[in-house]
Amino acid sequence: MATRAQDAANRAGVISRRLSGWRETIDRGFVAAWNDLAGHVSEPNIFGESWFLRPALEQFDISGQVKIFTLWDGDQLCGLMPLSTHQRYGRWPLPHLQNWLHHNAFLGTPLVRAGYADDFWRELFATLDNTPGQSLFLHMNGITSGGEIANALENLCAKQRRNFGLVHQTERALLENGVTPQVYYEQAVRPKKRKELRRQKNRLAEEGVLTFARDASDAGLAEWIDEFLNLENRGWKGRNGSALASFESTRALFTEVVTGAATLGKLERLDLRLEGKPMAMLVNFISAPGCFSFKTAFDEDYARFSPGVLLQIENLALLDNPDILWCDSCAAQGHPMIDSIWSGRRSIGRFSIAIGGLGRRSVFGAFLKAELARHASRTATAEQEHFAGEEV
Repeated sequence: MATRAQDAANRAGVISRRLSGWRETIDRGFVAAWNDLAGHVSEPNIFGESWFLRPALEQFDISGQVKIFTLWDGDQLCGLMPLSTHQRYGRWPLPHLQNWLHHNAFLGTPLVRAGYADDFWRELFATLDNTPGQSLFLHMNGITSGGEIANALENLCAKQRRNFGLVHQTERALLENGVTPQVYYEQAVRPKKRKELRRQKNRLAEEGVLTFARDASDAGLAEWIDEFLNLENRGWKGRNGSALASFESTRALFTEVVTGAATLGKLERLDLRLEGKPMAMLVNFISAPGCFSFKTAFDEDYARFSPGVLLQIENLALLDNPDILWCDSCAAQGHPMIDSIWSGRRSIGRFSIAIGGLGRRSVFGAFLKAELARHASRTATAEQEHFAGEEV
């Protein structure tokens, strides 16, 4: 990735912006500029890269309603974010704009070339102020709190006296480089738990030959994808209809993004096998200096051996990769498995921001004030219940 100084030196000084439907935006030349942007962003987000976002749009926005906002410096693409219009905000009938996400996209931070965060938000706000349509405000979902992009957003809103608020925040497991895998494991997992996991691994090995594999190539990839989909579908996700194989659209998305990542050298697949049969499988997507642990599956018939946890212990070898500084678990807050192994946390927030003229901003300001008050009240109640529980 280029340094901030190098990116600043490459500025042409002719900033422009575009907002158009994704079908009219994406062509071969645009994808080349898109891929170049992904290699020079201030904050990696694989869910916004061409090999992931394009097939997601093709599967989940068949009617082509999603638009793409792009920032350009001359002919160099410097920012990209998909946008969609929503008629409701929670239980309220409030039309608003939102960065477009789907159920298999776990981060909404826009792709912004290093050094262009201020330009990105300024030009986006100028576009939406001029053409807000019926939308009352802009809602940014799944943004990394405290990162360069979020900080630039907050700073510009303050400078422009534009109402905005962090209306929701969660924390999820994050693996951060700094120590060896063994040291990390010993620091993160208590001795009693490590002893139990050693016992489970030994017992599983008594069932037959236990093997672990980590592969970044595309060798046998189609068969591996089918194995993953079948393994996940045999578990609880298949039973409740939320497995990737439950719908043709999600099956197709998984197949295409895994294949696309492999082609670009961004895939790392791991599996733990017993006599060749998959016990646990894991998909990592690499976007240096970051990594995203996208999907995992395990054989529930062998749950007593904790194969998914055993595979995640092997996954700690990411810490030996000097090009990877962190890995986002993409897991829900408080996930019982990954939270017990990865000690770092990543804050993910949702921001609501004023757009349009003074009248629209005034209405939004009143709504935002009420929402923040409700959020503060819920937080205070949760804290009281937490402390009360500690005292019992």
